Order: sequence, then C-alpha cells, then structure tokens
Amino acid sequence: MSTVLFVVTGARTWTLADGTEHPTGYWAEELLTPYALLTEAGHQVVFATPAGVTPVADPGSLREGDAEAIADIAALRAPLVLAEVDASAYDAVYYPGGHGPMQDLAVDADSAAVIADTMAAGRPLVAVCHGLAALLPAATATADPLVSGRRIAAFTDEEERIGGLADSAPFLLESSLRELGADVVVAEPWSEHTVVDGTLITGQNPQSSASTARALIAALADGSSAL
Repeated sequence: MSTVLFVVTGARTWTLADGTEHPTGYWAEELLTPYALLTEAGHQVVFATPAGVTPVADPGSLREGDAEAIADIAALRAPLVLAEVDASAYDAVYYPGGHGPMQDLAVDADSAAVIADTMAAGRPLVAVCHGLAALLPAATATADPLVSGRRIAAFTDEEERIGGLADSAPFLLESSLRELGADVVVAEPWSEHTVVDGTLITGQNPQSSASTARALIAALADGSSAL
C-alpha cells in the first residue's frame, strides 16, 4: 500500500490584521477523517510539521470523541521536521486546514518545495479548506504560481465572512488564490465540494474532508502515484 505524508500546521495562533492573536491550530475533522479513511484502506500516514513541533487542534474544531482519537495517534506527537522531508519518499502529500496554515504554511519555503516536488513528479497533492494556504508560495519549475490556471476548491471568502473573521483577517484565502490565477470553483457555504484537477485534489471546507480523502484513495488505487 501507499505512504501518505500529512503536512500539518505547527501554529497555535493566527495573527489578525490588528495584531490580535487568534487561537487556532489544525481543524480536527480535516485531519481525523482522512487519517481514518486512509488507514482503514491500508495506507500508511506519516506526519510532518514546521520545525517538527507537535501540532494542536483548533479548540473550536473538537467534536465529541475527537480529543481521544487524536490522543490515539502516537505519530502525531512526534512529527518529522518538514525541512528534512524528502518528498520523493511519499506516494502522496495531504494538507489539512484550520486557520493555522494561514499563519505558517502560507509562507513556508520548505512546504512550498514539498508541494512543487510532488506536483512535478506527478504524485497526488491534496489540500482541504485553509490547508490550501500552503499552495500560495508554491511555484512551478518556470517560477509561475503553482495554482495558476488550476481548478481548485478552497475555503471561500463567504465562508470566512459567515465565520466572523473576514473583516479581521490579514488576507482572504479565496481572493489570494484568485490573484495568483487559480480557477476557484465555489459551492454553497458549508456544502461538501471536492475538485480534482489532474493530481491536484482539493476540498472547500471541513464538510469536504471525507470526499477529498476518498478522491485520494481512488487516485492511489488508479496508479496516479509515480512511485
């Protein structure tokens, strides 16, 4: 079976436009649901974070039983150091969201290199919700934005407004992706929505966690991985 690298935010706060530190982390459902589906399908999951810090779940994302499920994933407490990751060692790479990636992965050169290497090799690159912030600094071999001309789903500006953080956010994800030339395909707020564009698989929001993971499982089964 395949080995999938989960690149998880190490941020515990998101610095808002006024300098306020908003508590955050990764979104529990966006990590736990794909992890469960992938491991149930027989795939191995490896975790990495910036500097190898132990990631934390956004406290607002924890549903009943989530804390226990997170505690059961021993590897999550000792992730790899992202700067030391060899992207070629993995069959696919997955980015869960939460506002944390807007703080660190949106400007992380090591993460951008993993993304570029994965896409260049034709292996599945998957991101959900704010996990797509990691795509912002990623570029192609010709130095073009990696998302330019690509059909993607991402957490929308409208969802950010409904969630109450649009006015205080230092930037909005959907707008930033569009500025780089991405074709952001928008569905109704909080509806399940996954877009597959070649080996790039993206989901709009937490509700898309399962469908995005299933699209990855299908891609691995179909031999989309170059390994």
